[in-house]
Amino acid sequence: MASIHELLDMTGRVAVITGGGTHLGNAMAEAICELGGAVYIASRRGDMCEQVAAEMRAASAGAASTTAPKSAAARPWDITGLACDATREDQVNALVDRIVRERGRLDVMISNAGGGRPTSYPPHGKLAEFMETIEINMVSTYLCAQAAARAMAPARRGSIITLGSIAAVLGTDRRSYSPRFTRSGPHYMAAKGGVLQLSRALACEFGEFGITVNCLSPGQIPKPGVTDPEQAERFRNMNPLLKTGTRDDIKGVVAVLASDAGRWITGQNFLVDGGWSAW
Repeated sequence: MASIHELLDMTGRVAVITGGGTHLGNAMAEAICELGGAVYIASRRGDMCEQVAAEMRAASAGAASTTAPKSAAARPWDITGLACDATREDQVNALVDRIVRERGRLDVMISNAGGGRPTSYPPHGKLAEFMETIEINMVSTYLCAQAAARAMAPARRGSIITLGSIAAVLGTDRRSYSPRFTRSGPHYMAAKGGVLQLSRALACEFGEFGITVNCLSPGQIPKPGVTDPEQAERFRNMNPLLKTGTRDDIKGVVAVLASDAGRWITGQNFLVDGGWSAW
C-alpha cells in the first residue's frame, strides 16, 4: 500500500496551466511545484508568465538555501512561462507539442484560462459579448483537453482539471453584490455550466485511456487589493464559514486531483466555496 506522501509526490511529473500567470493560476502552480513537479504556466501575456516564473524560481531558490540539502524543498522549482492564447487551436497544440518535445511527457493539464468581462445585460445584451464569453471559457477548455488527451493517451494516464465556478451550478443572488461590483451575467454562468458538463462528458470519453477529468469550481476568492472592501464584506456574510477564500484554499484540491492521490476520481465537480452552495 502506498503512503499518502508517495501518492502526492509529483517528482518527475509535468503539468501545464493555462491562465497560469495570475491569482489562482499562481496558486495551482505553487501546489504542483511544492510536490516536486515541473510546471509550465501559459497565457496570452507570455512576458508576464516568464516574469512570474522567474520570480517563483528565485523565491524557491531562496527558501531552498535555508533548508537541509536532502529535503524536498532543497532545489529551486522547475517552472517555465510561455505564451499561448487558449482560444486558438494552433497555439494550444503548439504549446502541448513543445512540452512533450522538451519533457517527453505531459501528466497534468489545468485549463484555467477563462473568466468574465464587463458586459451589458438582457434584454439589451449583445450576442458578440455572449459568444466571446463562451469562447474564452468553453472553447478554450475543449481545445486544451483535446490536445492534452492526445499527448496523455499513449502513456494511458493523465489528469485534466477544468475550471468551473459556483456560477456553473447556482443562479445570481443579487443581494450578494454591492452597486459598484460588476457581477457575473447569464453569459458567464452559461459558459461555466457548459464547462462543467463538458468535463463530465470528457471524463466518460477519456476514461478508457486512463485519463481523469474533473472540474474545480471555486467560490469567492477575491484578488488582494482589487476587490472592493464593501464587496468583500458581502461575500464574507454570504457563506456558512463567514469568510472569503484565499489562494491557498484551492491548493489542496489541486494537489489531490493532479497526483496519484486522485487517480480514482473522475467526472466530478469540486465546489471550493466555503459552503456558499450549501444554502
